[in-house]
Amino acid sequence: MLEAVLFDWGDTLMQFAYSPDLVSAGHRAGLAAIGRDGLPEVDALTEHFREEYEPLFWAPGTIEEIEYPGLVRRLLGDFGVEIDDDELGRYLEAEHRAWDPARILAAHTHPLLESLRERGLKLGLVSNAFDPGWLLHRDLGQMGIAQRLDFSVFSSEVGLRKPHPAIFERALEALGIEARRSLFVGDRLYEDVRGAAEVGMTTVQALWFRADEHPDGAEPDYQAFTQLDVLNVVGRLA
Repeated sequence: MLEAVLFDWGDTLMQFAYSPDLVSAGHRAGLAAIGRDGLPEVDALTEHFREEYEPLFWAPGTIEEIEYPGLVRRLLGDFGVEIDDDELGRYLEAEHRAWDPARILAAHTHPLLESLRERGLKLGLVSNAFDPGWLLHRDLGQMGIAQRLDFSVFSSEVGLRKPHPAIFERALEALGIEARRSLFVGDRLYEDVRGAAEVGMTTVQALWFRADEHPDGAEPDYQAFTQLDVLNVVGRLA
């Protein structure tokens, strides 16, 4: 019997519309939040970030999550700038806020979650995200998601990315649910479908934002072309 549905975040419950312009916008906001003399020029900081650090975010097959606050310290340190914890927090918060336009909640996310809760199912979120957890959970609250979930976890809090089993197991343990009684919905065939399947969860590939292809991915048990198709899958399993 199905007891829980867990979701990916980006390109599943919300669309993440990446824009290169937001990289420099985030750096500009972060430097302004530090607010003191002797800081590097935004263009120089962004160029150095793209050359030295951005490739780390796209390295294929990487399982360990980036420790982003430490990366920011190193980035600024390359320009001879040391920041204290308070300045780092202000930088991270301002940079994260600058990326708000990239996070677009899907039209039926709230109705979908509410319908699943009405069926008595537990709900969770498992996401690969390098930003500090306190910022990511704030996003969930501000977008009305946290109130509709029983548990959420990000790879920055575990130190490991999907498809590593640890992040899925963290959520299942918190929900008190066996993997075989749970459903995972996500857009990526490698991180989401393969990762969830390998811990014993039934899988749904979310296709409403993108149709992922990955040579190392797994075949999903179901496909959902709209968010509301998830309800049909749940109905069949229930």
